[in-house]
Amino acid sequence: MIETPGFLLTILAFVLVIGPLVFVHEMGHYLAGRWFGVKADAFSIGFGREVAGFTDKRGTRWKIGWLPLGGYVKFSGDMNPASQPSAEWLSMPAEERQRTFQAKPVWQRAIIVAAGPAINFAAAILILAGFALAYGEAVMPPVAGAVAPNSAAAAAGLRTGDRVTALDGRPIDDFADMVRFIQIRAGERVRVDLVRDGQPTSVEAVIATDLQRDRFGNEYRIGRLGLLGPKPEIQPVGLLRAPVVAVQRTGQIVSMMVETLGQVITGRRSVKELGGPLSIAKVSGEQMALGLDAFVFLIALVSINLGFINLLPVPMLDGGHLLFYAIEAVRRRPLGPDAQEWAFRGGMLAILALMLFVTFNDLGNLGLWQNLAGLIG
Repeated sequence: MIETPGFLLTILAFVLVIGPLVFVHEMGHYLAGRWFGVKADAFSIGFGREVAGFTDKRGTRWKIGWLPLGGYVKFSGDMNPASQPSAEWLSMPAEERQRTFQAKPVWQRAIIVAAGPAINFAAAILILAGFALAYGEAVMPPVAGAVAPNSAAAAAGLRTGDRVTALDGRPIDDFADMVRFIQIRAGERVRVDLVRDGQPTSVEAVIATDLQRDRFGNEYRIGRLGLLGPKPEIQPVGLLRAPVVAVQRTGQIVSMMVETLGQVITGRRSVKELGGPLSIAKVSGEQMALGLDAFVFLIALVSINLGFINLLPVPMLDGGHLLFYAIEAVRRRPLGPDAQEWAFRGGMLAILALMLFVTFNDLGNLGLWQNLAGLIG
């Protein structure tokens, strides 16, 4: 039986995920700007018309917009895409002009921009460190405790006791490393390097595809090799070790994001798997229904996702600004205003097109197109 968390719970969960993470992201920009003496005119959670807000003693307007799909910090001077001084900026009093974003050296501007994604990663690491402290760390050597019959591993000739050392040349140190590698490569052929009876050898295996459906009706295409690992050993994690474990897990998650994105770009993974705000809302409600642990872990995943996406070198995103600052640092002067303006226009069009595409995907995943086809038929 398919379970659904309900519309109100889904909306509540989505707001509880996106709202705090957007606030954290923009707070990174704001705090870095304050550190370097840049005045913030506005700090907004959400876009569009202001629903509520107040102005603090520094003159910053803190507000909530009616569309809770993002946020922004507007620094004094309202930097144009080309980072060039405007006539209005030049007409400002010298003391006030020194408190604008444009007046700061390129390295300070880069830190202010990078602080948003950085604090998203820091928030995720803090959450994952808490999980490590609470539940410890599972340690499993990459040794086959058993081989499932009629599996990809059995077809490749893998045996109980084989110790996997690499998959397609990538070193494997833990059974979980192997699982992560296999899960996102359904249907692919991989070389398995292993040690058997003390002797190194290798085999070729075609990863099986396992179509799974959860209690909410979501289908997942997961790669399976068919190796069963040894019994995991749960090791307690201390306060000093917890951040290390959290950083490692964050790195593993980012690595999987990079690989799956590469698979989409190269056509090995369907673009239909790309999701947007509607998918995040749906998953948020489902994870909240599963319990607090699942919901908090989702917050960590979305925080990493926000940090990663914002660092992509696409104009309009933080990564695009950082790319232009890197070019400015090398050339000792920024790119021309026309070049940057066209780059930002192209970036905006690309982001809008992507948003339309993932929304179309989301509506399809929610069954809208199938229902419409049924009505028309």
